[in-house]
Amino acid sequence: MKFVIVTGLSGSGKSVALNTLEDLGFYCIDNLPSFLLESFANALVYGHASRFAETAVGIDARNAPDDLRRVPPVVARLRAAGVAAEMVFLEADDEVLVQRFSETRRRHPLTDANTSLADAIRRERELLEPFLTNADLRIDTTRLSLHELRDLMRRRVAERPRGVMSILFQSFGFKRGVPRDADLVFDARCLPNPHWEMSLRPLTGRDPAVAAFLERDPRVPALLQHITGFLEAWIPCFHDEGRSYLTVAIGCTGGQHRSVYLVERLADHFRGTEPRVLVSHRELP
Repeated sequence: MKFVIVTGLSGSGKSVALNTLEDLGFYCIDNLPSFLLESFANALVYGHASRFAETAVGIDARNAPDDLRRVPPVVARLRAAGVAAEMVFLEADDEVLVQRFSETRRRHPLTDANTSLADAIRRERELLEPFLTNADLRIDTTRLSLHELRDLMRRRVAERPRGVMSILFQSFGFKRGVPRDADLVFDARCLPNPHWEMSLRPLTGRDPAVAAFLERDPRVPALLQHITGFLEAWIPCFHDEGRSYLTVAIGCTGGQHRSVYLVERLADHFRGTEPRVLVSHRELP
C-alpha cells in the first residue's frame, strides 16, 4: 500500500498536487481531520481493499495544533506496520503566497478580523513546522507553473516504485536564490562562464558548443569528478537511511550554462547505477 500525506502552506498548490494524484489513480481525500488519520489508515491497511492500494490525503493548518503535532508519530507507526507512508510538503515565498491570494480573492483559512494575510502566513508556517521537519519531499512552488507542479508530482511521487529512492538533479541560478527544497547544493560559479562568449550566450549547457567550451578548461572535469566522487560515497548512506527522495542542486550565476552542463553529466553518470534519476532545470523555459 502507498499512502501519501500532502500538506504545506495555503496557496502553495496542495489542491493541484492532490488532484494530480487523483488523476493518476490515487484515492484522495482533501482536508482530512488529522485526528482521524491513524484510524483511517488502519482501516485501509487491514481492510485489504485494492481500491485503496494508492491513497493520498490532504492535511493543513485548519486542524488543531495538538492534532497536527501527532501526525509525524502516526506516520512512523504506519511505516513500522509495513505501509509505504510518506509526507510531501509544499511551500512558496510569502510574497508569492500573498499575490496568489490576491489574484484568486480567496480567504486564507487563518485570517479573521484581527489577523492580516501576512500574519496568517507567518502563523501557518509555525503551525506546520513539525510537518516540514519530518517531510520526505519538500517542494518549493514559488517559480513552478501548474504544469510543472503536476509533472513533478507525477514523476517523483506517483511513478516512484516502492523502496526506490528518487534522485533529482536540479540546475539553478544564484541570482534568483538557492532552492529551499534542495538536500545538497554545489556552487559552479568558480568555472569559466560561457555567458561572456557572445556566440554562446543564447545557448544552454545542453548544447555541444557550450560543452566544448567548458571542457577545454581543466577545472570543469575536475569539479565534475569531485562532485561525482562525493555523491558516489554518500548516496549509499541515504539509501541505508531509507530515504525516498534526494534533491541535488547545482548552481551558477544565471542557471543557464555551467549548472545545466554539470546536471546533465551527473544525471548521465548516475543513471548507470541508480534506478530513478530525474533532471530539472529551474531557469530554463
